[in-house]
Amino acid sequence: MDKQTQNGKAAILGLQHLLAMYAGAVAVPLLIGTGLGFNETQMTYLISIDIFMCGIATLLQLTVTKFFGIGLPVVLGCAIQAVAPLILIGSKSGVGAIYGSIIASGIFVVLVAGFFSKIKKLFPSLVTGTVITVIGLTLIPVAITKMGGGDTAAPNFGNLNQLILAFVTILLIIGVQVFAKGFLRSISVLVGLVGGTLLAYVMGLVDFAAIGHAPVFHIPQPFYFGKPTFDIWSILLMIIISIVSMVESTGVYFALGDITGQAITEDDLKRGYRAEGLAVILGGIFNTFPYTGFSQNVGLVQLSGIKTKKPIYFSAIFLIILGLFPKIGAIAQIIPEPVLGGGMLVMFGMVAVQGMKMLAKVDFNNDKNLLIIAVSLSFGLGFNLMPQLFSQLPETIQMFTGNGIVMSSLTAIILNLVFNGLKDHQEVSFTEIVRETK
Repeated sequence: MDKQTQNGKAAILGLQHLLAMYAGAVAVPLLIGTGLGFNETQMTYLISIDIFMCGIATLLQLTVTKFFGIGLPVVLGCAIQAVAPLILIGSKSGVGAIYGSIIASGIFVVLVAGFFSKIKKLFPSLVTGTVITVIGLTLIPVAITKMGGGDTAAPNFGNLNQLILAFVTILLIIGVQVFAKGFLRSISVLVGLVGGTLLAYVMGLVDFAAIGHAPVFHIPQPFYFGKPTFDIWSILLMIIISIVSMVESTGVYFALGDITGQAITEDDLKRGYRAEGLAVILGGIFNTFPYTGFSQNVGLVQLSGIKTKKPIYFSAIFLIILGLFPKIGAIAQIIPEPVLGGGMLVMFGMVAVQGMKMLAKVDFNNDKNLLIIAVSLSFGLGFNLMPQLFSQLPETIQMFTGNGIVMSSLTAIILNLVFNGLKDHQEVSFTEIVRETK
């Protein structure tokens, strides 16, 4: 096979990786931007720069140097678990605090990369599974709201057209998952979003204005949304989220190492964490969001049988090119809210299921483990649903108590340390997690 043919096949495989991660990648800026009330111009920039920085972040991991880069065929995208905390930070302290906390958490990741192998003992499957379950369950109401049109006060909220679009999208995703095979099955969410949007177009419910208003080309601008501000409570919140992301990325690294036959050493992990931290810092500077390894792309590596980094290099280059053309990024904005809600319902549900699968590996014969999970889940979901419980406390404390993800994380970590210490036997197999949840 000549080099040109090899490059052509690698490019097609790279496009496949891009398509598999695209829906998940743009979901984060869409959720955060709409949650903070960004206008059309801001949303277009947000989506475009997100796509661009996904490519940059992926290149950082592919390129092995003495200090960063794990060198595995890994694709990086925005961490979905950062959505709720970042909306909270932006609502409470402004957009500047979002990016200040992202930059600070990125620096934290770089600094702790060398000894995270010890720190990650704080996150056995008991803790991580509980937190990820809460993340998924906490976000499901956001998807439900979007299924009805996005604005519960609107007179047409939940009308028949909205419900048809939402449930057709869900049925398309389920149908592809059940009946399709191979690559098509791996992009079931994207198929659902495209199919739902096409139906909305037939129904006359698609607005193309965002594409028309978007510029053809742009250059990424540092601090597009203004200078970062560094609020200590926002930073601590994002550090917690960053640690959870590091645990998830560890699963991706070990799974890819197993698939490619590469033993993952402590030095590999250090370089991988540092690359992720550097990507997070750049995300804060260019006003996008934290990055983590995308486990859905691990499944594609397994599926295709192609274990080299070349297709991922093509995928990263494609992402960078797409991010330079805002009209392409604006395409995501034409997806109607009910369609987006239907897709998000499935994705967030899968996040919760991933957490439950982790918890399924916990020793439930130990009553202390049951108590840890019960209290952590109750705090996480209950305090998120009723943040008014803490309305008499200082506002800085309310930033934590009103966030179910943070309360669940802190509760699970503290109770696990009290009852179980740092026992290694509770650790779940990272490779099994990624394989079984994707």
